[in-house]
Amino acid sequence: MVDQVAEDLLGAIRAELGYKEKADQLTKFGEWYARSVGDPKYKKAPWCDMFISWAADRAGVTDYVGSFAWTPSHARWFERQGAWSDTPEPGALVFYDWSGSKDIRKIDHVGVVERVEGARLHTIEANVDGKWLKRKVRDEDKVVGYGLPRKVQENQAAATSLAAAGGDGARGAAAGAMAAAAPVGGALGPEQILVGAASATGVTAAVLLSLLALARRRPAAGRHRRAGG
Repeated sequence: MVDQVAEDLLGAIRAELGYKEKADQLTKFGEWYARSVGDPKYKKAPWCDMFISWAADRAGVTDYVGSFAWTPSHARWFERQGAWSDTPEPGALVFYDWSGSKDIRKIDHVGVVERVEGARLHTIEANVDGKWLKRKVRDEDKVVGYGLPRKVQENQAAATSLAAAGGDGARGAAAGAMAAAAPVGGALGPEQILVGAASATGVTAAVLLSLLALARRRPAAGRHRRAGG
């Protein structure tokens, strides 16, 4: 069963299949991103991740997908959210390193998993085959890992539920929230860290909510490294 965040994201992405960049690598996604971050250089920048950011905004799921142009930073964001995985699923962001390493720092490209059939990934990717937004079928040889918007949503909901419990009740809720928001790949997300802190210190719900808002802020824009694919 595909979760609602994946459905919404894939719906926005499928509507743009067949899009082709214009001269000098100009795209409407780069133009949108440039306006969003107030930096005109992104109008003609490599656009695989900016397209996903645009689609997430269109689908109303940016809180769970993130908004980036630089793919290594985007992968790190999923790590910090406790939503990084080595297992694909529909709606997951798939990060590639064309050299075949598993090093997040060397990530070159990102797409979105549409479905998984055995060892084959069926994806939708922007800025492929030179200039296109299209479906691709790939194996996992060049995959560094997967970012799971579903897991980001689950972790954020757990932290919000803890804050709603408030006061001494937050101590008991924290243990359940930590279990429900178990990290993927061993990395704690910021919401999970806040939940642990609330349990240990008895921080009030109001303070936890303010910290949670800070943890959800979009990171600064980065630069994507264009590569083949």
